[in-house]
Amino acid sequence: MEDLMLLLLDDETGVPAAAGTLPYTLGGAVLVELALLGRIGTDGDNTSWINDPKVHVTGEGPLDDPLLQEAYDKVAEKPRGAQSLLLHIGGSLYNPLIERLLERGLIRREKKRVLGIFKMNALPATESDYEPRMRDRIKAVLVDGAQPDTRTAALIALLSSSGALPMLRPQLAWSSPVIKRAKELEQGHWGAEAVNTAVTRTAAAIAVSTAAVTVTVVTSTN
Repeated sequence: MEDLMLLLLDDETGVPAAAGTLPYTLGGAVLVELALLGRIGTDGDNTSWINDPKVHVTGEGPLDDPLLQEAYDKVAEKPRGAQSLLLHIGGSLYNPLIERLLERGLIRREKKRVLGIFKMNALPATESDYEPRMRDRIKAVLVDGAQPDTRTAALIALLSSSGALPMLRPQLAWSSPVIKRAKELEQGHWGAEAVNTAVTRTAAAIAVSTAAVTVTVVTSTN
């Protein structure tokens, strides 16, 4: 969750890429984290968003992370499709994740003036090498064709499905082969099948939700 939030934040301003659909993307990150921990699964064998298969909890025992526990409890309340869960889970995640990144020293809070008049808060990246190392792993997969570890593949799938990948600042390499490679990972061509299915369905739900928001915005401005 924190890794995705960190990647989305502009390193100079702290403004997140694809901010209009951020709750869906962050909600997806939580579902993916639960899937990687083996704590959620999906019904059926169709990875398409059309049927929006229900997400269910698996495993027992409390989770160490309170944000994951809250999401797990939400999934356990009643059967819901991934698309519905994204907003239920992701709508309140921005502030807690920002606070975690501040506590870890990966971003800092600054007060700035725009045009010398208007005050604003900025959340620039610190000098930590944590994010650059994460970006290097992503570029190695997308540009050099390296085999991804599970978490790097999941991060790329989330960034690709949300449409945020080309908007990251500083920008990652962007080309037709990179787009193709990102889509392959988004569609589950990596890792264990059970994890692939959960991640692929979450990515599909994010893509559909993002498209729906985009259509709504475009329609309302025309």
